[in-house]
Amino acid sequence: MDLAAATEAFTEHLEKVRRLSAATVKAYRSDLRDLDAAAGGVPLESIDLEVLRDWLWRATQRGDARSTLARRAATARSFFNWAQEQALITHDPSLRLVAPKRGRTLPTVASRDAMSTLLDSHRDATEEGDPIALRDHAILELLYGSGIRVSELCGLDIDDLDLDRGTARVLGKGAKERIVPYGAPARDALSAYLRRGRPVLVARARTFTPAVILGSRGGRVGPRAVYELVARVLAPIVGAETVGPHALRHTAATHLLDGGADLRAVQEILGHASLGTTQIYTHVSTERLTATYRLAHPRA
Repeated sequence: MDLAAATEAFTEHLEKVRRLSAATVKAYRSDLRDLDAAAGGVPLESIDLEVLRDWLWRATQRGDARSTLARRAATARSFFNWAQEQALITHDPSLRLVAPKRGRTLPTVASRDAMSTLLDSHRDATEEGDPIALRDHAILELLYGSGIRVSELCGLDIDDLDLDRGTARVLGKGAKERIVPYGAPARDALSAYLRRGRPVLVARARTFTPAVILGSRGGRVGPRAVYELVARVLAPIVGAETVGPHALRHTAATHLLDGGADLRAVQEILGHASLGTTQIYTHVSTERLTATYRLAHPRA
């Protein structure tokens, strides 16, 4: 079997057996197609450690980031491990493949005061009853108030919300379902949107959708629209050229830890499979504390 055919079989396994997200499967497929092009279409059994090292070296020469190289090495290890389990190859060439360690970059986080000002201004903008203003306020409050991913927000249906308890049922990575809490401001914003904004948007649609968050034409909102909203309102606050909905997730997690939340509780709220993923926010909190100390203490 050649690498191209094996790639399709592998990505089908990722989709149907491991139930990974479409974005993750797309990344695996892209990496393996790049490997196939670099290897010159040779049979799968002909790919050895030198071919893999040359593939990563070429990526380095192109200027690919260390995170990209690390991801590609991980893709190769996962793919060839699967190929050996399927008896497509007799030896796994990726066992000794080493990629540069990922450079740790701390996530972009807005301050509490900045978030308060931002959300208050959007609440004030809803007073005239504009459905898009009501929707945008609900989006921002819910992303910050619950820390959910943009895909989880866009996938929310009406039945997923429990306004009395202040919780939402979301479908996360790997099709894993979890219940996340949100606070009174998010509940109030959602209630106002569902009562005064969503019905107006529903009336614009040709077909009914159970989605909570709707686009201007009444259909389920897409991630791009949410990204554009967050980028427009958050970039000036955090001083970053590119910022998206994940920045609100980062901000929510950091503020939870700043407020004394247990790390494992934050892990469950965010839906992280590994506690190590959540621990990045402890570094953010520590850096913020250190910066405050250096500014305020006379002997810092």
